Amino acid sequence: MARPILAALAVWLLLASGQVLAADSARPPRWSELNPEQQQILSPVAGNWDSMSAHKRFKLLGVARQYLKMTPLEQQRVQAQLKDWDRLTFEERERARQRYKQFKQLPPEKRQELKQKWRQKVEQKSALNPPAPENPVPAPASPPPASSAP
Repeated sequence: MARPILAALAVWLLLASGQVLAADSARPPRWSELNPEQQQILSPVAGNWDSMSAHKRFKLLGVARQYLKMTPLEQQRVQAQLKDWDRLTFEERERARQRYKQFKQLPPEKRQELKQKWRQKVEQKSALNPPAPENPVPAPASPPPASSAP
């Protein structure tokens, strides 16, 4: 009678220890455990990294893996999106998620129409607000005041 109980206990312990090992290997890395390249790519979310859900951190690690395969324009877009998303409050993020779900449920024609309207708005906005030069020329320094010493 004791033998089946011990066998069952041994099996349970093996299964339980396997679950612990699996859970530990599925733990996303803390910010300090990321390599320098990952930290550079994910720097817009550095302040919130350790408090993010495991799912979100794994998803962002996937973005970091794909980042080097992207064009410079795509990389800039990813960096801007990470910064924008990180600035949103929890409520704003939830609203964005809901709008995305609604958008994905639209028929393809309607989605395409909305994308086109959005692109037009972006183009109009960028035409009205040209980007600032990357290295603006500093204003000339004013001459020092004339000294009143004789």
